[in-house]
Amino acid sequence: MDVYKAINSRKTIRDFSHREIKPATLNKIILAGFKAPSNNHLREWHFILLQDRIQRKALLGRIIHPVDRQGAITIVNRWGLTDEKQCTTYIEAIPKQYNMLYTAGALIYPCYLQPTPLLKPRSLSEMNPLVSIWCCIENILVAAAAEGIFGVTRILFEDERRILKKILKIPTKYEVPCHLALGYPASDAKRLPQVEIDINERIHMNSW
Repeated sequence: MDVYKAINSRKTIRDFSHREIKPATLNKIILAGFKAPSNNHLREWHFILLQDRIQRKALLGRIIHPVDRQGAITIVNRWGLTDEKQCTTYIEAIPKQYNMLYTAGALIYPCYLQPTPLLKPRSLSEMNPLVSIWCCIENILVAAAAEGIFGVTRILFEDERRILKKILKIPTKYEVPCHLALGYPASDAKRLPQVEIDINERIHMNSW
């Protein structure tokens, strides 16, 4: 698939079908992640695939607390959001956070080496490992889209991060930036409208 077509077809999906992702396809998608640039040129990245449903359910039960639609509306109101599309996306997304991770064809935990304290950087350069793994994750999402597979990321809260690292036995110096769920979309899955961007308003020549 043409790279621009893959990028334009990429979409966030939270409703997955039961169709299995073939291991060879999943390996191909993750390998695309390793083509991303890395801060120290070593690509010190590992991926935990949590495919065992019993183990997945046990883990998610420890760290995700389901919220219904009314609860999502309460959260959005508390945040004081005003953009209609942004509010709609959160209200649709928040109640699906447990189910989307549980039902995904692949639940992936990207792990990256973080030599310095993640939440106490002394300079921007100490954030390089985190930036690099997100370049890797974007490659994965675009490669997945080229295969007709879509996904969603969910950033870890601090207590989730601590529990998840312990349960999955992730080495101390490695960090996990997010849950990464991939799968074939359910028949009724929909792409929520995004905030539209006028590229001419976002590109500045020589200065802002």
